[in-house]
Amino acid sequence: MTEIYYDKDADLSLLEGKTIGVVGFGSQGHAHALNLKDSGMNVIVGLYPGSKSWAKAEEAGLRVGTVADVAREADIIMILAPDQVQRELYEHHIEQGLSAGKTLMFAHGFNIHYRQIQPPPDIDVSMVAPKGPGHMLRKLFTDGIGMPALLAVHQNTTELAKQTALAYARGIGCARAGVLTTTFQEETETDLFGEQTVLCGGVTALIKTAFETLVEAGYQPEVAYFECLHELKLLVDFIHQGGMASMRYTISDTAEYGDYTRGPRVIDEHVRESMRQILREIQDGTFAREWILENQAGRPSFLALRRINAEHPIEQVGAELRGMMSWLKAKE
Repeated sequence: MTEIYYDKDADLSLLEGKTIGVVGFGSQGHAHALNLKDSGMNVIVGLYPGSKSWAKAEEAGLRVGTVADVAREADIIMILAPDQVQRELYEHHIEQGLSAGKTLMFAHGFNIHYRQIQPPPDIDVSMVAPKGPGHMLRKLFTDGIGMPALLAVHQNTTELAKQTALAYARGIGCARAGVLTTTFQEETETDLFGEQTVLCGGVTALIKTAFETLVEAGYQPEVAYFECLHELKLLVDFIHQGGMASMRYTISDTAEYGDYTRGPRVIDEHVRESMRQILREIQDGTFAREWILENQAGRPSFLALRRINAEHPIEQVGAELRGMMSWLKAKE
């Protein structure tokens, strides 16, 4: 069983008198910085000169400096920039500011696990990875609740790396909900696998294929959209709240029987083997090398795939139908 820690296990005093540098002010960055500030910590946000986020951070009452300045000043540096820019950011702006005893932190293990960033041996290296988007991390914090997180230690030079990471997790509100221990390898590989086979790749491919199958058979695209995409959120919400049993309790017996008998025919042994192959490519670094080279080449395949998928008929039909749903516009 994994170890789970809560507020009572985390000592915020470990952060007192220290400066925490948060590199980035996007979805995760703004939430980490503001939550830490509200927890009484001394926070400084690291951005590049001319960043549109510079003024936003200052308006939120935060100190802002260049990434290099933050790396020199901060005792704890949390890198919350996108994976694909972290190596360059580290090599050109952060590495020179590191000194013995400092802490370098991440919210995802990609660059450490695949050795894109190789920190010096005289600092602590740890990870606190909230399990949700930044805007929700911020909202839950202000609501007094908190979001679960994963915690890992890569280097424990000071012998306080885990305790410091726990204090950080408490500072952003995650220890209210629970902090689970893991490793950089486990977090990275399971995160990529979940994204590729279920949460993003698997779900979108399943939706598009089902939509195409109905349209090819002569059914109206609008009806296919409702049946294969629109209703998904309703069922996922039940799964999120109470597991698959909760979802099955809410649907009809006909739908439940179809779930048990037809689902395994869609996700069959061929799909299972494809998942195993995708996992092997994550484990042996094939996917990481592919993604790193794609970015070095200027992202030609990525941008082409983004354009092609945006032009898929399901997106065009969906845009028209969502125009009928005023409640969705209100949420936006």
